[in-house]
Amino acid sequence: MPAFICVNCGVQYAATESPPGRCIICDDARESAALSDQSWTTLPAMRRNHFNTFRRLEPGLMGIGTAPDFAIGQRALLLRTPQGNILWDCVSFLDDTTMTILSALGGVAAIAVSHPHFYGAVIEWSHAFNSAPVYLHAADRKFVTRLDPVISFWEDDAQEIAPGITLLRCGGHFAGSAVLHWAQGSGGSGTLLTGDTIHVGADRHVSFMRSFPNLIPLDAGTVQRIADVLAPWPFDGIYGAFWDRTIPSDGKVALARSVDRYIGAVSGPPDD
Repeated sequence: MPAFICVNCGVQYAATESPPGRCIICDDARESAALSDQSWTTLPAMRRNHFNTFRRLEPGLMGIGTAPDFAIGQRALLLRTPQGNILWDCVSFLDDTTMTILSALGGVAAIAVSHPHFYGAVIEWSHAFNSAPVYLHAADRKFVTRLDPVISFWEDDAQEIAPGITLLRCGGHFAGSAVLHWAQGSGGSGTLLTGDTIHVGADRHVSFMRSFPNLIPLDAGTVQRIADVLAPWPFDGIYGAFWDRTIPSDGKVALARSVDRYIGAVSGPPDD
């Protein structure tokens, strides 16, 4: 039986004889199912016209994205560490070429995902790499479309999954929305991998939304909580969910500046 993948959001479901009636991710107000009819594909079908691309972003960090763009269009990040490689966020597509390349780089020892929109084919990826543990926040359990023993539901606000690599629950976009803090990144100054829990904009600022396609913002208190969660953690670089969404330096300053700008915008009338 095929494991169907939602064409709109890219999340894979457990194997069934026929596609699910609806996608629970897309029917949520944070996605955009109303803009298109529900449709499905499978990995064998995608392998006819898709492939993954790879890009070195900094020492120890590689991006993995799918071409042509599929579903939301995010790219995953591969952290290479002496204790094993960690995949942050996930894409829907996986093929033999991808597995060969990553195996040559040491494989994947663990996977962590920021929030349900980027679950992709995470169980497929885990099974391809010796059932690597998959870290998902327990607050988003109801959005998991393919339950499997490889999933480790973490709780509370922080979970270290390897030395110097810590998942931090920020909330906001989803109750369990998380970022990854990589202490050794940015030359030892620390790097933050944010998915779109914290969305990197085009002007060296970041922003925050409950729903991106439906333009539903977060309230000021929730954004301040995100800032408070990250306040103790040092970092310089910020990597968002997409290839061109990166703040290479002064990320801590950019976050503080962005929080002030956002809270000012949602708390009162504009200045001009």
